[in-house]
Amino acid sequence: MIPLKDIPPDRPVLIAGPTASGKSALALRIAETQGGVIVNADALQVFANWRVLTARPSVEEEARAPHRLYGHVAPRQGYSVGHWLREVAPMLDGQNRAIIVGGTGLYFTALTRGLVEIPEIPSHIRAEADAATHETMLQDLDTATRDRIDTANPARVQRGWEVLRATGRGLADWQDDTPPPLLPLARATPLVVDAPKEWLTPRIERRFDQMLEDGALEEARANLADWDPSLPSSRAIGGPELIAHLRGDITLDEARTAAQIATRQYAKRQRTWFRAQMKDWRITSLAG
Repeated sequence: MIPLKDIPPDRPVLIAGPTASGKSALALRIAETQGGVIVNADALQVFANWRVLTARPSVEEEARAPHRLYGHVAPRQGYSVGHWLREVAPMLDGQNRAIIVGGTGLYFTALTRGLVEIPEIPSHIRAEADAATHETMLQDLDTATRDRIDTANPARVQRGWEVLRATGRGLADWQDDTPPPLLPLARATPLVVDAPKEWLTPRIERRFDQMLEDGALEEARANLADWDPSLPSSRAIGGPELIAHLRGDITLDEARTAAQIATRQYAKRQRTWFRAQMKDWRITSLAG
């Protein structure tokens, strides 16, 4: 683990890492030791309807240091990297040192490399995308966008398809017009958590069991009546699996196993993305 004495206390800190890697605990340790405001950079922890299942900081942890952008978005509300970037901008004014932590790599890329403002996607195109298959959208993408995005990520493929359909320009073309970043990497301390598969997998399995003990099933039951799988908030890993159990489609043990597998697959995608996109970040290990 990186010694705290190697982290300048007067600069923003960026902490990226796969799910269950311990990055939030590291952020809290830095905030309590050096001061600062912990800012969420996880696309699912913004939603108000999931605390346990998205591993948001607990009430007790939030009381130990200031936390921002957690659980502040309504379940049926849309939320994009553009929304996040606009909300995080005032937190970089120098009055409070930001400790930005999360597993959504696109948020960090937008923050440190810039983000082009793409027009809003019309609702009828969004509906077309929701009805289309992953394979169809992938085939329709322009070559430059297909080569650039994570084609195994349904959300990224759908985003690229919607942008092309709505604007006539590929997402990669829009990205090439990117403005200057809010926080260039050189002005921050960027850390990416190294989480080897053999170390992370048991943590993922233990954490989901702990989530069940902490009330994840009850949390899913509270979302059952208004469940809409097309909503961004419904992408919380474990949510679809527990909803399927509550509807009588699978057993709780089957839901547990499926959720753990989905989490491992997500962590693998995150590790791959971080290796490709964060070569200039400092690697820190929390294993041990």
